[in-house]
Amino acid sequence: MAYEYEINEMAKEESWRMFRIIGELVEGFDSLSGIEPAVTIYGSARIRPGDEIYSQTQEIARRLGENGFSIITGGGPGVMEAANRGAMEAGVTSVGLNIELPEEQVPNTYTTKAITFHHFFVRKVMLVKYATAFVIMPGGMGTLDELSEVLTLMQTYKIKPFPVILYDSQFWNGFLEWLRSVSLVREYISEEDFHLLRVCDEPERVIEAVHEWYIKQEVTGRKALQA
Repeated sequence: MAYEYEINEMAKEESWRMFRIIGELVEGFDSLSGIEPAVTIYGSARIRPGDEIYSQTQEIARRLGENGFSIITGGGPGVMEAANRGAMEAGVTSVGLNIELPEEQVPNTYTTKAITFHHFFVRKVMLVKYATAFVIMPGGMGTLDELSEVLTLMQTYKIKPFPVILYDSQFWNGFLEWLRSVSLVREYISEEDFHLLRVCDEPERVIEAVHEWYIKQEVTGRKALQA
């Protein structure tokens, strides 16, 4: 199969692409305005219904929805489908932000708002911009990319330090141990960077972490207005 390596093949005369990028940003901003508060859920597209992680993702999304949070995903199968499915069961806005890929990612059918993007980075902006918390379920390279990007945006003060919840300690422990024993030891990261992360093994703990943080922020905001 012949692939179009989009970034490598860009030429200066293709500045028309900028209009497509702007159009995707405008569509995203217009479509998603007002969905807050929302939680973005990331994870593997390869998990199937019946898998424990699928069921737990669905429960997490449903219970977050019952607490008033819209749910945002990448719009595809696996964890994304489970999260959108849980959101739909809760009757809240279920957002799927799909991406055009050479091996087509089929949008799941559990969204109430769906947008398909051509450019990955525009989609990434939309996955982050409207979220007040991030739940990272087990996944592969794409999930690791999304996790590291969210943490980097917080680390560099590009977005507020919202909760980043890693679900399933058994899955994430090796990654966290590597960060501590290699990256931290070499001073590539700081101990404070770990404060951005929370690890949960039960849906209940995820709901508590998001809800408690959100209530705390609301109280802080009210006090600031009264001051």
